[in-house]
Amino acid sequence: MPESRVVRPRRYLVCEPRFFAVRYAINPWMRPDRPVDVSLARRQWLSLVDVYRRHGHTVETVEPLPGLPDMVFAANAAVVVGGRVFGSRFHAPERRPESVPYEAWFKTQGFDVQHPESVCEGEGDLVPAGRWILAGTGFRTAPEAHREAQEFFGVPVIGLTLVDPYFYHLDTALFVLDEENIAYYPGAFSPGSREVLERLYPDAVLATREDAMAFGLNSVSDGRHVFVSPGAASLAARLADRGYVPVPVDLSEFHKAGGGIKCCTQEIRS
Repeated sequence: MPESRVVRPRRYLVCEPRFFAVRYAINPWMRPDRPVDVSLARRQWLSLVDVYRRHGHTVETVEPLPGLPDMVFAANAAVVVGGRVFGSRFHAPERRPESVPYEAWFKTQGFDVQHPESVCEGEGDLVPAGRWILAGTGFRTAPEAHREAQEFFGVPVIGLTLVDPYFYHLDTALFVLDEENIAYYPGAFSPGSREVLERLYPDAVLATREDAMAFGLNSVSDGRHVFVSPGAASLAARLADRGYVPVPVDLSEFHKAGGGIKCCTQEIRS
């Protein structure tokens, strides 16, 4: 195990939760009858932005729009590899308008943007992992989008099937630690997909269902620091044992919509 993990400065895109709410139910976490504390959500979101910047990362923002309560979940808007942007086509009609302001932001920044033909929910299901892209399907993103992404990026895409509705996006069941390793919850995946992950990542950090239900796998790593839900204490301990530095960030208000740290964070890879 390396004595000191190496930080790679990142560029993140986020969206203020000005209009955040739970107005519909498109995953098991969402209950419209349970109120959201928007003031608390904004404080938690600001703490995430602050901790990223204090750890040396660049944070940029896209302007939120009224009527799009889930726009705060920036990761779902696209996946960016090598300065190329593969946008989103959301499964739920309620979220489909979100793709427009995000794609407009990327275009104004000079990025090449491809809008998918198939259902695809950005980094929610397409997770760049060094030499390849890990790609989830089963609840949201269609397998056809995996093929589209591979053609667009010219990077091998490895399909993984999710089977537990509580882990409806790949980024709720798995996150990348560095160029060589990941952390994941095996129970979120089909038997064949578990075998694939075991072959690709024999030294992966494995999480329990309790870790996963605490949104511990909806985490962000810069190669050394892991920005992680404080509720995933056992996962944090295992990460520390591997030489990573857990940085707890409480985004519990966003859990009401089925999101957490990673959901709120789009990584721009140039």
